[in-house]
Formats: sequence, C-alpha cells, structure tokens
Amino acid sequence: MSDPQRPTDPSGLERYYVLTGGRSAPGGAALGLDVATLVVSRAAPVAGMQHEHEAILRWCRDPLSVAELGAHLGLPFNILAVLVADLLEAGQVEARDPIPASSGLGPDLALLEEVLSGLERL
Repeated sequence: MSDPQRPTDPSGLERYYVLTGGRSAPGGAALGLDVATLVVSRAAPVAGMQHEHEAILRWCRDPLSVAELGAHLGLPFNILAVLVADLLEAGQVEARDPIPASSGLGPDLALLEEVLSGLERL
C-alpha cells in the first residue's frame, strides 16, 4: 500500500536519482558540456541499454544540441549532462562545439555574413 503523504510522480527527483545513479553532475570529458554543445551518435543502441541512453543515441544520429536533446527527452540539463557523459566515456557519442572559431579570437565573419545575407533574402 502506498503512503498518501508521499508523491509518486515518476518525473520527480527520485526518478532523476535513479537515472543518474545518484550523480548530480558530469565528470571527466563532459565537464565542458553546455547547452550549445552538439552531440552526435557514434554507435547504435544495443539491447539491455538504459532507455534514456538509447533515446540519446537515436535522437543524435544527426548532430543535436544539448538544449534540443533536453527538450525532446524532457530532462533538465544537469541530468542529461550526466547521461551524455556516460555515453562519451563509452565512446558511443561525440560532443563538439557548435561552430568552431576560425582564428580562435571570435566568430567566423564569413559565416556571419552568409547568415545575414540569408536573413535579408527572407
């Protein structure tokens, strides 16, 4: 019998605790993740894999930002970052900056001009 005082909402903190094995932040190579980081699958899901890991691999067949991935999966950033870190460590996904800077000093001006030109044509 369930306790009427205790919520049984599967989207609560207990669910996140279980999903991440009690971890609240990523470690290792995933420390640099942010919402704009692109994630792309390097492997296909395998039988017995955690459901959320499978979903990440499926959604990221094409590069997808961490923010977009979180929206699709309905997970907060810190929980998603832990799950992506698991896949990074296993070599099943790759994380990369969204747009590499050409000189390291700022955004690529040629790319910005192309975007501006495209917007003006709209």
